[in-house]
Amino acid sequence: MVMGRPSQSHGSGGDEERLPLRGGLETERAPPPHHAAEQLKEARRGGGRLWRAPVRAGLVLCLLTVPAVLLLLRWQADSSPQWVFDFEAPEEDDDRQDMQDDVSDDISPSPHIEYDRLLGGLLIEGFDEKTCRSRYQFARYHKSPSIPSLYLIERLRKQEVLQKKCGPGTKAYKEASKQLSSGHTINTTDCNYLILIIHAGLGNQMLEIASAFLYALLTNRILLVDRYKEIDDLFCEPFPGTSWLVPSDFPLNYGEFTQSSPESYGNMLQNKVAGGNTDRSLTGTRPHYVYLYLNGDYGFHDKLFFCEDDQQFLQGIPWLIIRTDMYFVPSLFLIPGFQDELSRLFPEKDTVFHHLARYLFHPTNNIWYSVTKYYRSYMAKAAKRVGIQIRIYETKGILQRNGPFPHILNQILSCAQNEKLLPEIGMMEGAAAETQNKGAAAETQNNQTIAVLTTSLSSWYRDQIQKKYKEHPTVDDTTVKVYQPSHEEYQRSRNRKHNMKALAEIYLLSMNDELITSGFSTFGYAAQGLAGLKPWIMFRSENHVAPDPPCGRAMSIEPCFHQAPFYDCKAKRDGDLGKVVPYVRHCEDVSWGLKIVNETQL
Repeated sequence: MVMGRPSQSHGSGGDEERLPLRGGLETERAPPPHHAAEQLKEARRGGGRLWRAPVRAGLVLCLLTVPAVLLLLRWQADSSPQWVFDFEAPEEDDDRQDMQDDVSDDISPSPHIEYDRLLGGLLIEGFDEKTCRSRYQFARYHKSPSIPSLYLIERLRKQEVLQKKCGPGTKAYKEASKQLSSGHTINTTDCNYLILIIHAGLGNQMLEIASAFLYALLTNRILLVDRYKEIDDLFCEPFPGTSWLVPSDFPLNYGEFTQSSPESYGNMLQNKVAGGNTDRSLTGTRPHYVYLYLNGDYGFHDKLFFCEDDQQFLQGIPWLIIRTDMYFVPSLFLIPGFQDELSRLFPEKDTVFHHLARYLFHPTNNIWYSVTKYYRSYMAKAAKRVGIQIRIYETKGILQRNGPFPHILNQILSCAQNEKLLPEIGMMEGAAAETQNKGAAAETQNNQTIAVLTTSLSSWYRDQIQKKYKEHPTVDDTTVKVYQPSHEEYQRSRNRKHNMKALAEIYLLSMNDELITSGFSTFGYAAQGLAGLKPWIMFRSENHVAPDPPCGRAMSIEPCFHQAPFYDCKAKRDGDLGKVVPYVRHCEDVSWGLKIVNETQL
C-alpha cells in the first residue's frame, strides 16, 4: 500500500572541479625557404631523419590534443544540469523529456494546469531560456490563484529600465561609486541605490530580498545584493540586461558593519549627528550613505526607519546599505507615504510575497533540474499532493535537537487527518490489514493515491508516517506514499550544497495541493508564498506536549514579520500596530508579529 522515499546514499555532496582547457599547442615552425634545399640534401645523407620529423611532430600533436579533447568533452558534460540530492537520480518511467531538452511550451507535467509562462505579465520575453530554465517553466508546475495588477506590471517594467540604466558597469554607476569613494554628498546622477547584505538561512534570505526589493520599488532605488553569499549559485539574474550583484570592486567594506557602527541610522539618530525628525531636533546635513540595521535584535532608534519623517530624510541619501533577516513588508504598509502606492500595486494586499517571489526568484539549472525530475518521478501522477514542512524547536541542553519527538509526530498526523488532508487509518495490522484492504478495495474500487512530501532535517518523522500507513489500512482504501528528498540532520546555512537542496525542497513544497507548515519557520513561509496557498500552521508545542488544536488555517499566504516594531510613530508612543489598519494583523504563529491580510474592516 505504501511506498517510501527512494533509497539514499550519502556521498561527498561536492561538485567535481572543472579543469581549464589548454590555451593552445606549441608546434615546430616551418624552416625558412632558403634552407629547404640544404635540408633536403641533409635528409638524404642522414637516412631520412628529416622525413621522420613530421611524423614525430604529428604524434606529439596527437598526444597533446587527445587530453584537450577529453577535457572539452568533460566540460560539455559538466555543463549539463546536475542532480543536487544525495541519492541516485530516478529514471522516469514515462516518455517525457527532461528539462534540459527543448520541450515544447504546450507540454505540462500536470494537464490541468494552464501554462502562462510570463506569469500574468510579471515576466517579459527576451531572456536566454537555456541558461535559466526555471524562469519560463515555473508556470508549468503552478497555477496562481491571483493575477498581478496592471500597475504592478507597469512599475516592474520601469524598475527594469532603472536597473539597466544605473546598474553595475554603467556610466551612472561608475559616477555614483566614484562619489561614494570620495565622500561627496552631492548626487549628480538620477540613480540612488539600496544594497542588501545577504545572511541568515535560505528562507530568511528569500524574505529579506523580497522586502528589500519592494522598498527599492517604493523609493525608486536600484537594488544590488551581496555577491559573496553564493546567491548566483541559487538564483538566476532577475533583471534583463544587467546584474543585481554588488561589483567586487565596491568601495565600501560593508561586511564589517554592525549594529554599533557609527554609520548605522540608529546610532546617527541616537548621537544626533543626522536625521530628519524635527521633534528630535536632527537637522544635520545628509551623509553620502547610511547603514540600516534591521535585524531581529535591532534597537529602538533602528526601528524608527519605519516612521514617515525618517523616510523623508532617507529619501535624499544616495546609498542605503541594509542588513536584515526579516520580512518587514507589513510595517511598510503602516507608513502613510507608501500606503496609496502599495494599494495600487497590490489590490489583493496579501499577494505581495507571492508576486514578488515569482518575479525575483528563478532557481539555477542544477536546482530546477532536480526539482522537476523529482516531481515527475514521485509526485506528478498522484491524485492529490500534500506537503508537510517540519521544523523542530524543541531543545535539549544548549543544542537544538530534531528528535525523535513522538508528540510532534502525533501533532503532524492529528493535523493532517483532522483537516482531511490525509485519510484516517484503521487499527488492524499485518495479515488482517491486508485482508481488510482487499475487501475494501473490492467494495470501493478506490485507486487514488496521495503523495506526501515531507521536508525535515530528520528522516524519522517521514519514516514513522510511512510506517503507519503501511501497517494500517486507510478507511477509504486510499494509497498513501511518503517521500523526503533529503535529511541533513542540522542546518548548515553557509554550505553551498545544503542551500541548493534546501531551495529545491522549497520549490517542491510549493508544487503541492495542500500544505502543512511549522509555525515560526521562514522555510515554510517561502513555500506557501510561492504556491499561493494558505497553509495549515502547526503551532509550537510546550513542555513536550502537542497543542490542542494541533494546527490552524493561516489567515493569508503572506509571511509573518517576526520582530515588528510596536512604536506608533504618529502617537509617539508604544501601541498595538496590529489594530491600526484592517489589512495588517497579528500573526497566528507569532502573537507579537505582524502579517498582511486581505481584509477591509478591523
